[in-house]
Amino acid sequence: MSGQGSETPIPNPSAVIFDWDNTLVDTFPVIRDALNTTLLAFGHAPWTMDETRQRVRRSARESFPELFGDEWEYAMDLFYNRYYEIHTEKLEIIAGAQELIERLASKSLTLSIVSNKRGDVLRAEVAHLGWTNYFSAIVGANDAPRDKPARDPVDLALWGTNIPTGPHVWFIGDADIDLECAKNADCTAILVGAQLRAAHSTYKAQADIEFPHCMALSNFLDKL
Repeated sequence: MSGQGSETPIPNPSAVIFDWDNTLVDTFPVIRDALNTTLLAFGHAPWTMDETRQRVRRSARESFPELFGDEWEYAMDLFYNRYYEIHTEKLEIIAGAQELIERLASKSLTLSIVSNKRGDVLRAEVAHLGWTNYFSAIVGANDAPRDKPARDPVDLALWGTNIPTGPHVWFIGDADIDLECAKNADCTAILVGAQLRAAHSTYKAQADIEFPHCMALSNFLDKL
């Protein structure tokens, strides 16, 4: 099966793994609010929305020590306290995301989520949208020994499904770190929202196929 951005066919999926933020939901306004609350508390300059979208890729346990030094755990508490205050009221579903999930679910595929958002927060957001039953696993930061781009959360998401990692597992995300994670786990890397890729990312993995938005990928599924 081939498509936009793909020179060679990609295999039909037996399982599909989604990133969360900016793939299925737009939470960057919430992330920016909570992050700037934390940055300002430590005397740092706030980030613009463009800076937030470009820089927020890794989990807090990996990125906060660089930002806040020895006080990173206290900074993470500040961040999540603010995040919890506002996240559900500002959670927005990306256009076409629900239709994409429903179409994949109708094909009886194993669906899961792998995100660098802390696991308990991630699962609360999925539950708030009423989507929990769509997914066999919802894996966030700190749930596996290492976070994305390591393959650990992918292995955890597929644990117990009898589905091994490989090209028949699609990993769908919006950022280079998702592509890197997919390649580390030997999965097919699918980029959705290519225009949102960070311009100066340190991740060099390439997508096997790209789509401008969820509806384009959903329409592509009609060919399966």
